[in-house]
Amino acid sequence: MFHHITVLKEEATEGLHVREDGIYVDCTLGGAGHSALIASRLGSQGRLIALDQDDWALDNAKEKLASFGDKVILVKTNFRDLEEVLRALPMVPQRDGIPQVDGILFDLGVSSPQFDEGERGFSYNHDAPLDMRMDQSAELTAAEIVNTWPEQEIARVLFQYGEEKFSRRIAGKIVERRALRPIHSTGELADIIKEAIPAATRRTGGHPAKRSFQGLRIAVNDELGAFEEALHAAVRCLAPGGRVSVITFHSLEDRICKQILNSYVGRCTCPPDFPLCVCGGEGQMRLINRKPLTPGEEELTLNPRARSAKLRIAEKL
Repeated sequence: MFHHITVLKEEATEGLHVREDGIYVDCTLGGAGHSALIASRLGSQGRLIALDQDDWALDNAKEKLASFGDKVILVKTNFRDLEEVLRALPMVPQRDGIPQVDGILFDLGVSSPQFDEGERGFSYNHDAPLDMRMDQSAELTAAEIVNTWPEQEIARVLFQYGEEKFSRRIAGKIVERRALRPIHSTGELADIIKEAIPAATRRTGGHPAKRSFQGLRIAVNDELGAFEEALHAAVRCLAPGGRVSVITFHSLEDRICKQILNSYVGRCTCPPDFPLCVCGGEGQMRLINRKPLTPGEEELTLNPRARSAKLRIAEKL
């Protein structure tokens, strides 16, 4: 059963200013919570294109979104291919060869079933094969990284993507253990990480393997690289007045989102009495909220996993 609580559902959808006849993209279909709300606001001419690389999410969405008929188009793909997908769809208008849509949404949280169902290998709370692939047809797994990558590279992944300050100690312990036998399960890896982290640190904060598992998951799926490419593509593919809503869940994602959106804002230096920008610094986007929106107490009570969520919204000029 696919059970997932959508984070900041109303806020992210409101941020898109959904029009009945507009064309919208949910780049992260997941549990289809955002998709269902967007589709419910579309008229007969409106369309929602929903992307995901996870067959489980797509199969669930076929059933959950069936009542919307041809208003919803499901596409199995990595969202880094956003522009190519939109270019291939006949209902998406183009301007100068670039697809034009009215709103694009990203929810970068991993779907709850991927954490909760042990066989996917995302969770340190379930002993399962060391996998972590969002797309089960992809080649790279967490097991390959842990068992074949050089110690220095493993340490880099844990530090850069997991922000784990004991990354070198953990990488050293992994290499030491794999010399005896391959590391195949999440439970075994979690135990190795615990051994590598000082006892005093293990007694504070959350699970000692949390940051390392995050780092491995991001590396397996190239999450940050894919997001950078997709967000740049989203800006290109928005029609004037179109909006992008982005929900991030950790500082690395939020930093990338903030930097990319700010890079398109521009800095106009024209005198305030000029009717139009002539300096070329006006930019392509405007920020709807300069500070990210975060979940309220009611949502956090219902879904504690939403605590780290941040929502940024920007509009194409």
